[in-house]
Amino acid sequence: MALKKLKPVTPGSRQRSVSAFDTITKSEPEKSLLAPVKNKGGRNSRGRITVRHQGGGHKRRYRKIDFKRNKIGIPATVASIEYDPNRTARIALLVYADGEKRYIIAPDGVTVGQTLHNGPDATPDTGNCMPLQNMPLGTFVHAIEMKPGKGAQMARSAGTFAQLTAKEGKYVTLKLPSGEVRMVPGVCVATIGTTSNPDHMNIDWGKAGRKRWLGVRPKTRGVAMNPIDHPMGGGEGRASGGHPRSPWGQPAKGFKTRKKKKQSDKMIVRRRSAKKR
Repeated sequence: MALKKLKPVTPGSRQRSVSAFDTITKSEPEKSLLAPVKNKGGRNSRGRITVRHQGGGHKRRYRKIDFKRNKIGIPATVASIEYDPNRTARIALLVYADGEKRYIIAPDGVTVGQTLHNGPDATPDTGNCMPLQNMPLGTFVHAIEMKPGKGAQMARSAGTFAQLTAKEGKYVTLKLPSGEVRMVPGVCVATIGTTSNPDHMNIDWGKAGRKRWLGVRPKTRGVAMNPIDHPMGGGEGRASGGHPRSPWGQPAKGFKTRKKKKQSDKMIVRRRSAKKR
């Protein structure tokens, strides 16, 4: 995966960089694995905006991703590596030996023609999916389940991975991309390797319009508003705005928002905030 810098023929292309798409092998998606996506623009069922700064963007079709990898013991061949507009990582089209086709998040390094396996008997090779308790210590994994059979929830975006650091009883310990160390049931499955498109974090969008193509609308800084519109608004001259907080008064920049006595607290060995110390 690489990035391309454009020739600065316009102001918007001066700093802009784009993905090279050098690993993409197919431009048209598999029709049987597509679903429509309705653009809600951040609005709920009553038509009111509940998530700000969303709307517009290019029309998309959803690619149905197999997050469960529950076809056990049936080998699958990688037919293509494709672009997915709904996520940052690339996706891979698998064709199983029984003829069924499924999309998965493409692991970094997986190539067309490679054979992948699912299940406890799989080998710990890149792209294979198996229970965490069957993997050797130190393995890098992605697309990790948190509850058995629910499907992958963690480490799914571009270039992310977690590391298997310990096994104890029916749980394994993972170091997550955020720096958090967490226990997960050993019977939960994960995919070996890291996710594809690791250079995504280095993309320079170049202009505001390119973010509009992705469905991101402009946002106004709170310190630029009037006092009635935002807690950080108002002031004579260029005021800094006081303590950082949301438009509804929720403190930000270090304020703890996690609920006390949350049930999953017992699964967390070390919080992600410890990474900064």
